[in-house]
Amino acid sequence: MNMKPTRDGFGEGLVELGGNRQDIVVLSADLTDSTRAGWFKKKFPERFFSMGVSEQDMICTAAGLAISGKTPFACTFGVFAAGRAWDQIRVSVAYMDLNVKIVGTHGGVSVGEDGPTHQAIEEIALMRILPNMTVIVPCDALEAKKATIASASCKGPVYLRLGRAKEPVITKEKDVFEIGKASVLKRGGDVTIIACGHEVGESLIAHDILKKQGIDAGVINLHTVKPIDRETVVNAAKTTGAIVTAEEHLIAGGLGSAVSEVLARECPAPIEFIGVKDRFGESGSPSELFKFFELTAEDIAKAAKRAIARKK
Repeated sequence: MNMKPTRDGFGEGLVELGGNRQDIVVLSADLTDSTRAGWFKKKFPERFFSMGVSEQDMICTAAGLAISGKTPFACTFGVFAAGRAWDQIRVSVAYMDLNVKIVGTHGGVSVGEDGPTHQAIEEIALMRILPNMTVIVPCDALEAKKATIASASCKGPVYLRLGRAKEPVITKEKDVFEIGKASVLKRGGDVTIIACGHEVGESLIAHDILKKQGIDAGVINLHTVKPIDRETVVNAAKTTGAIVTAEEHLIAGGLGSAVSEVLARECPAPIEFIGVKDRFGESGSPSELFKFFELTAEDIAKAAKRAIARKK
């Protein structure tokens, strides 16, 4: 199976955008190669701006470029975008509803040995609570490329969360990517697993595990955490009566919270959450950390059985 990090798909998407649209500009906070913004820099150096280790300045500069009619992509690690520049994102971008695309790479615990200071496990929540902000978490490199291209035509601010580790490419070229519209990968009758990012692949493996045990599990790729696809989420709850959410992020405030907010109002159902449980990350290999934080396919399958057992 083809394996690529989602940040590679972003780099490819940027280069394609740059060749098609003169309004596309890219800013980097001294992490040009790591974020794959360097691929755009090599092709279009006159539209690339290195801002140094100054995330706040990068966001404010991007805001100014957006006001002047450009479509800026501001790139850094997710932990720095959401942590160091959140006030600038809130006031200069989200409040102004500007056309700035914020790209946070190295999301989740799969950053690995870099440890908790570099593992962004809070930023989906921090971006999701901002009015006007769109939040996208692609599941593989191909989807990340499509999401990058779609983001450029999405009015207003966008936060695009990407990963460092290689992921299996599970989507296809022919698959349609639409911001705000979830992808139903498997239809089930007993339980539905709703996931984003790395956990989509794990959820598909969990589906196979459960199938061998006689459990019919649906799998939804909820790549757009905000605006959430309410219709697809509610239909899943009505169809299967039990939900599992899976994300490489803190349970609090992330995809699980977004899904439960919808269901609490429109279709209450038993729900189990797979994610990091109210703690910081650890240093280790991605595979070790997925097991340590209980983010594996086996953990998802166990959660699915718990959710089914809670049906009335």
